[in-house]
Amino acid sequence: MTTGTYGAHRAYARLVLETMPEESRVGLTLGFVRTFGIPGIAHVLHGTGRMTTEPRGRAKATGVAMFTLIGLGLDSAEGRKTVEGLRRVHDRPGITPELMHYVLACFTVCPLRFIDGHGHRAVTGAEREAAYTFHLGLSDALGLPDPPGGGHLAGVESWMRGYESRHFAPSDAGRALWEAASQGLLAARLPAPLAPLAPAVAASLLDRPLSAALRVRRPPAPVRALVTYALRARSRSRRAAS
Repeated sequence: MTTGTYGAHRAYARLVLETMPEESRVGLTLGFVRTFGIPGIAHVLHGTGRMTTEPRGRAKATGVAMFTLIGLGLDSAEGRKTVEGLRRVHDRPGITPELMHYVLACFTVCPLRFIDGHGHRAVTGAEREAAYTFHLGLSDALGLPDPPGGGHLAGVESWMRGYESRHFAPSDAGRALWEAASQGLLAARLPAPLAPLAPAVAASLLDRPLSAALRVRRPPAPVRALVTYALRARSRSRRAAS
Protein backbone atom coordinates (compact mmCIF):
# COMPACT_ATOMS: atom_id res chain seq x y z
CA MET A 1 0.00 0.00 0.00
CA THR A 2 1.39 3.39 -0.91
CA THR A 3 1.27 6.17 1.63
CA GLY A 4 0.61 9.24 -0.54
CA THR A 5 -3.03 9.13 -1.54
CA TYR A 6 -4.06 6.66 1.12
CA GLY A 7 -2.47 8.71 3.88
CA ALA A 8 -4.40 11.80 2.79
CA HIS A 9 -7.76 10.06 3.15
CA ARG A 10 -6.87 7.56 5.90
CA ALA A 11 -9.78 8.58 8.17
CA TYR A 12 -12.24 7.98 5.33
CA ALA A 13 -10.71 4.60 4.50
CA ARG A 14 -10.93 3.54 8.14
CA LEU A 15 -14.60 4.57 8.31
CA VAL A 16 -15.57 2.76 5.11
CA LEU A 17 -13.43 -0.36 5.46
CA GLU A 18 -13.24 -0.92 9.22
CA THR A 19 -15.67 1.11 11.32
CA MET A 20 -18.89 0.80 9.28
CA PRO A 21 -18.22 -1.34 6.22
CA GLU A 22 -21.74 -2.73 5.87
CA GLU A 23 -23.35 0.69 6.19
CA SER A 24 -20.87 1.97 3.62
CA ARG A 25 -21.79 -0.79 1.19
CA VAL A 26 -25.50 -0.05 1.52
CA GLY A 27 -24.82 3.67 1.12
CA LEU A 28 -22.69 3.07 -1.97
CA THR A 29 -25.48 0.92 -3.42
CA LEU A 30 -27.98 3.69 -2.76
CA GLY A 31 -25.62 6.12 -4.46
CA PHE A 32 -25.60 3.85 -7.50
CA VAL A 33 -29.41 3.65 -7.40
CA ARG A 34 -29.58 7.42 -7.17
CA THR A 35 -28.05 7.77 -10.61
CA PHE A 36 -31.11 5.99 -12.06
CA GLY A 37 -33.06 9.20 -11.47
CA ILE A 38 -31.07 10.97 -14.21
CA PRO A 39 -32.55 9.82 -17.56
CA GLY A 40 -29.24 10.18 -19.41
CA ILE A 41 -27.43 7.91 -16.96
CA ALA A 42 -30.35 5.48 -16.74
CA HIS A 43 -30.38 5.17 -20.53
CA VAL A 44 -26.67 4.29 -20.63
CA LEU A 45 -26.94 1.75 -17.79
CA HIS A 46 -30.08 0.15 -19.18
CA GLY A 47 -28.56 0.00 -22.65
CA THR A 48 -25.77 -2.33 -21.51
CA GLY A 49 -28.39 -4.87 -20.38
CA ARG A 50 -26.25 -5.98 -17.46
CA MET A 51 -28.06 -4.01 -14.75
CA THR A 52 -31.38 -5.67 -15.49
CA THR A 53 -29.99 -9.19 -16.02
CA GLU A 54 -27.09 -9.18 -13.53
CA PRO A 55 -27.73 -6.36 -11.06
CA ARG A 56 -25.57 -7.89 -8.33
CA GLY A 57 -22.66 -8.49 -10.68
CA ARG A 58 -22.77 -4.97 -12.10
CA ALA A 59 -22.99 -3.36 -8.67
CA LYS A 60 -20.31 -5.67 -7.28
CA ALA A 61 -17.90 -4.54 -9.98
CA THR A 62 -18.55 -0.92 -9.04
CA GLY A 63 -18.16 -1.67 -5.34
CA VAL A 64 -14.92 -3.60 -5.84
CA ALA A 65 -13.49 -0.70 -7.85
CA MET A 66 -14.41 1.89 -5.23
CA PHE A 67 -13.23 -0.14 -2.24
CA THR A 68 -9.96 -0.94 -4.03
CA LEU A 69 -9.32 2.74 -4.61
CA ILE A 70 -10.30 3.70 -1.06
CA GLY A 71 -8.32 0.92 0.56
CA LEU A 72 -5.17 0.79 -1.54
CA GLY A 73 -4.96 4.37 -2.76
CA LEU A 74 -5.18 5.98 -6.16
CA ASP A 75 -1.41 5.90 -6.58
CA SER A 76 -1.01 2.19 -5.85
CA ALA A 77 -0.46 -0.25 -8.73
CA GLU A 78 -3.96 -1.67 -8.19
CA GLY A 79 -5.39 1.83 -7.92
CA ARG A 80 -3.86 2.98 -11.19
CA LYS A 81 -5.13 -0.15 -12.92
CA THR A 82 -8.63 0.40 -11.52
CA VAL A 83 -8.66 4.06 -12.59
CA GLU A 84 -7.62 3.08 -16.10
CA GLY A 85 -10.44 0.55 -16.21
CA LEU A 86 -12.95 3.17 -15.09
CA ARG A 87 -11.73 5.56 -17.76
CA ARG A 88 -12.20 2.92 -20.47
CA VAL A 89 -15.68 1.92 -19.28
CA HIS A 90 -16.89 5.52 -19.23
CA ASP A 91 -15.27 6.62 -22.49
CA ARG A 92 -18.42 6.51 -24.57
CA PRO A 93 -20.78 8.99 -26.23
CA GLY A 94 -23.18 10.72 -23.88
CA ILE A 95 -21.03 10.45 -20.76
CA THR A 96 -19.99 14.03 -20.15
CA PRO A 97 -17.67 15.38 -17.43
CA GLU A 98 -20.77 16.80 -15.70
CA LEU A 99 -22.42 13.36 -15.58
CA MET A 100 -19.20 11.87 -14.24
CA HIS A 101 -19.02 14.54 -11.54
CA TYR A 102 -22.58 13.68 -10.54
CA VAL A 103 -21.84 9.95 -10.32
CA LEU A 104 -18.73 10.60 -8.22
CA ALA A 105 -20.75 12.90 -5.96
CA CYS A 106 -23.32 10.12 -5.41
CA PHE A 107 -20.58 7.64 -4.56
CA THR A 108 -19.02 10.04 -2.04
CA VAL A 109 -22.07 11.70 -0.49
CA CYS A 110 -24.54 8.80 -0.26
CA PRO A 111 -22.47 6.45 1.95
CA LEU A 112 -21.90 9.32 4.39
CA ARG A 113 -25.60 10.17 4.37
CA PHE A 114 -26.51 6.58 5.09
CA ILE A 115 -24.04 6.35 7.96
CA ASP A 116 -25.39 9.59 9.43
CA GLY A 117 -28.96 8.32 9.23
CA HIS A 118 -28.54 4.64 10.06
CA GLY A 119 -25.12 4.04 11.61
CA HIS A 120 -24.26 3.82 15.29
CA ARG A 121 -22.74 7.32 15.11
CA ALA A 122 -22.53 10.26 12.75
CA VAL A 123 -19.60 10.89 10.42
CA THR A 124 -16.97 13.13 11.99
CA GLY A 125 -15.59 16.33 10.53
CA ALA A 126 -12.21 14.71 9.97
CA GLU A 127 -13.85 11.85 8.10
CA ARG A 128 -15.73 14.29 5.88
CA GLU A 129 -12.54 16.17 5.08
CA ALA A 130 -10.83 12.88 4.24
CA ALA A 131 -13.78 11.82 2.05
CA TYR A 132 -13.48 15.05 0.11
CA THR A 133 -9.74 14.50 -0.32
CA PHE A 134 -10.48 11.11 -1.87
CA HIS A 135 -13.26 12.59 -4.04
CA LEU A 136 -10.92 15.29 -5.33
CA GLY A 137 -8.14 12.80 -6.01
CA LEU A 138 -10.39 10.41 -7.94
CA SER A 139 -11.79 13.23 -10.03
CA ASP A 140 -8.27 14.31 -10.93
CA ALA A 141 -7.15 10.74 -11.65
CA LEU A 142 -10.05 10.34 -14.08
CA GLY A 143 -8.96 13.46 -15.93
CA LEU A 144 -12.02 15.50 -15.02
CA PRO A 145 -12.11 19.26 -14.49
CA ASP A 146 -12.09 20.50 -10.90
CA PRO A 147 -15.22 19.23 -9.12
CA PRO A 148 -18.03 21.73 -8.59
CA GLY A 149 -18.75 22.76 -5.03
CA GLY A 150 -16.27 25.44 -4.07
CA GLY A 151 -13.57 23.19 -2.66
CA HIS A 152 -15.41 21.37 0.12
CA LEU A 153 -17.75 18.43 0.57
CA ALA A 154 -20.74 20.53 1.65
CA GLY A 155 -20.41 22.39 -1.65
CA VAL A 156 -20.37 19.12 -3.60
CA GLU A 157 -23.56 18.03 -1.85
CA SER A 158 -25.19 21.40 -2.53
CA TRP A 159 -24.24 21.17 -6.22
CA MET A 160 -25.57 17.62 -6.30
CA ARG A 161 -28.97 18.71 -4.94
CA GLY A 162 -29.15 21.49 -7.51
CA TYR A 163 -28.22 19.12 -10.32
CA GLU A 164 -30.94 16.72 -9.24
CA SER A 165 -33.55 19.47 -9.07
CA ARG A 166 -32.77 20.29 -12.70
CA HIS A 167 -32.34 16.79 -14.10
CA PHE A 168 -34.27 14.22 -12.05
CA ALA A 169 -37.14 12.96 -14.19
CA PRO A 170 -39.11 9.73 -14.69
CA SER A 171 -37.92 7.40 -17.45
CA ASP A 172 -38.73 3.86 -18.49
CA ALA A 173 -35.04 2.96 -18.19
CA GLY A 174 -34.84 4.36 -14.65
CA ARG A 175 -37.93 2.44 -13.58
CA ALA A 176 -36.62 -0.83 -15.05
CA LEU A 177 -33.29 -0.35 -13.29
CA TRP A 178 -35.06 0.33 -10.00
CA GLU A 179 -37.15 -2.84 -10.27
CA ALA A 180 -34.02 -4.93 -10.89
CA ALA A 181 -32.09 -3.28 -8.08
CA SER A 182 -34.82 -3.31 -5.45
CA GLN A 183 -35.68 -6.98 -5.99
CA GLY A 184 -32.17 -8.36 -6.34
CA LEU A 185 -29.33 -6.03 -5.54
CA LEU A 186 -30.61 -4.32 -2.39
CA ALA A 187 -31.88 -7.60 -0.94
CA ALA A 188 -28.27 -8.78 -0.87
CA ARG A 189 -27.15 -5.64 0.97
CA LEU A 190 -29.76 -5.68 3.73
CA PRO A 191 -29.79 -7.58 7.03
CA ALA A 192 -31.17 -11.11 6.55
CA PRO A 193 -34.46 -10.45 8.43
CA LEU A 194 -35.20 -7.51 6.13
CA ALA A 195 -34.12 -9.14 2.83
CA PRO A 196 -37.55 -10.69 2.00
CA LEU A 197 -39.03 -7.21 2.32
CA ALA A 198 -36.34 -5.67 0.13
CA PRO A 199 -38.57 -3.65 -2.25
CA ALA A 200 -40.52 -2.04 0.62
CA VAL A 201 -37.37 -1.50 2.70
CA ALA A 202 -35.55 -0.05 -0.29
CA ALA A 203 -38.45 2.30 -1.00
CA SER A 204 -38.22 3.50 2.61
CA LEU A 205 -34.66 4.61 1.99
CA LEU A 206 -35.51 6.87 -0.95
CA ASP A 207 -36.17 10.55 -0.47
CA ARG A 208 -39.08 12.30 -2.16
CA PRO A 209 -37.22 13.62 -5.25
CA LEU A 210 -35.75 10.21 -6.06
CA SER A 211 -39.04 8.41 -5.34
CA ALA A 212 -40.76 10.71 -7.83
CA ALA A 213 -38.08 10.20 -10.48
CA LEU A 214 -38.27 6.41 -10.14
CA ARG A 215 -42.08 6.44 -9.80
CA VAL A 216 -41.92 4.65 -6.46
CA ARG A 217 -44.59 5.13 -3.81
CA ARG A 218 -42.93 5.88 -0.48
CA PRO A 219 -44.10 3.69 2.41
CA PRO A 220 -45.94 5.44 5.28
CA ALA A 221 -43.85 7.28 7.85
CA PRO A 222 -44.24 4.54 10.53
CA VAL A 223 -42.79 1.97 8.12
CA ARG A 224 -39.86 4.24 7.26
CA ALA A 225 -39.26 4.85 10.97
CA LEU A 226 -39.31 1.11 11.67
CA VAL A 227 -36.75 0.47 8.94
CA THR A 228 -34.47 3.17 10.35
CA TYR A 229 -34.83 1.74 13.86
CA ALA A 230 -34.02 -1.80 12.68
CA LEU A 231 -30.93 -0.69 10.78
CA ARG A 232 -29.64 1.44 13.65
CA ALA A 233 -30.26 -1.32 16.20
CA ARG A 234 -28.37 -3.79 14.06
CA SER A 235 -25.49 -1.37 13.64
CA ARG A 236 -25.26 -0.76 17.39
CA SER A 237 -25.41 -4.46 18.22
CA ARG A 238 -22.71 -5.36 15.73
CA ARG A 239 -20.51 -2.54 17.01
CA ALA A 240 -20.98 -3.69 20.61
CA ALA A 241 -20.07 -7.26 19.67
CA SER A 242 -16.90 -6.27 17.82
